[in-house]
Amino acid sequence: MQPILIPAIAEDGSLFPIEKMEAHLQGQLHLAISVFVFSPKGELLIQRRAASKYHCGGMWANTCCSHPNWQEEVSAAADRRMDEELGVYVHLNKIGVVEYRAAVGQGLIEHERVHMFSGTADPASLALKPNPDEVDETRWVSLAWLKTAIEKTSEDFSPWFKLYVERWQDVWAPAA
Repeated sequence: MQPILIPAIAEDGSLFPIEKMEAHLQGQLHLAISVFVFSPKGELLIQRRAASKYHCGGMWANTCCSHPNWQEEVSAAADRRMDEELGVYVHLNKIGVVEYRAAVGQGLIEHERVHMFSGTADPASLALKPNPDEVDETRWVSLAWLKTAIEKTSEDFSPWFKLYVERWQDVWAPAA
């Protein structure tokens, strides 16, 4: 299997290719994408990552999150990963960029500059086809449910998703 190259970010802001696992072992700042799909009622589609994932397996996360491939546009990566993970296309709008650093277990560190996207879809007509190599389960949840669940069972949620909920909810949450 060929190594997966993703865009890392140098101190001067330029991009350079790095193998995905190496980026996580070094804690190298790199580009990422996160997608948040909301129902018309404002519920968020979340996913439980496949238990077999190389980190944070079995944890709940936002609708979709990943990395662009080397020289891939972030918007194209968001569309690609929605298809690869959930088997659907949803029109997405870029909503911002956030940066974080978090240990994700097994000596790995996510240090990401995340391009965030949101979209809206009707749960009744969105025919999800989760890829079992990527996703174990999906669920539509309210922000109130999500905050309570994280408070009660924090260990069930990925570190980056908890950060999004705690620190950046006004970036991705739909207007009330």
